[in-house]
Amino acid sequence: MSINNTEIRLLLNLWDLGEGQGVVNKGKVLPSFSGKDKDIKKAEYKNALQILIDSGAIAASTKYSLTDEGLQRLASGLRSPDFSFEGATLVSSRLANAALRWFQQNSGEALSVESAPKIFSYDEFKVVALETYDQLNRDYNYDNLVPIYRIRRAISDRVTRTQFDKWLLESQANETFQLITGRVADLTPDKERDSITTELGGLRYYAKLL
Repeated sequence: MSINNTEIRLLLNLWDLGEGQGVVNKGKVLPSFSGKDKDIKKAEYKNALQILIDSGAIAASTKYSLTDEGLQRLASGLRSPDFSFEGATLVSSRLANAALRWFQQNSGEALSVESAPKIFSYDEFKVVALETYDQLNRDYNYDNLVPIYRIRRAISDRVTRTQFDKWLLESQANETFQLITGRVADLTPDKERDSITTELGGLRYYAKLL
């Protein structure tokens, strides 16, 4: 069976956005595009999405959800030698990490993904955190309130948990980010663990760029 990279990336994105459950608000599934060819890319993704719906890989109601057929298509696509992440952008890097998590959770296999360089200073962390914040804010339509657990997981093992906490709190002290409590939908223990606790002991779930 031939592999359509756009369709597999959409299935993987839906799986990732839905925290492995694949149930996502309709407005969050298609990525945002920029550049001269943004209309072409948008049309390509909309067409791929409709094909997945028509073929039964994605169920569409008030939200989009992965079906068993969609999960099988995703598994076949990720294992296919014809599948690729096009380009080396933060978006494809995020999806590469999602693919790695998929293999770890579903088959124990490891996907060969080039490791991102470690972060050794606050200045480096600030640059990466800002890039990650902007990318997540666009990809997930967070309306400038990005979950801290998402930032932590995107940066992953480029820093230790202790370094992440220290530098993110420092970025608040330097008025780069405001760390906010807020209400978290579908809060789970792992999401709470990957948020951050302030020096006064209060949990903060969201980061807002100042």
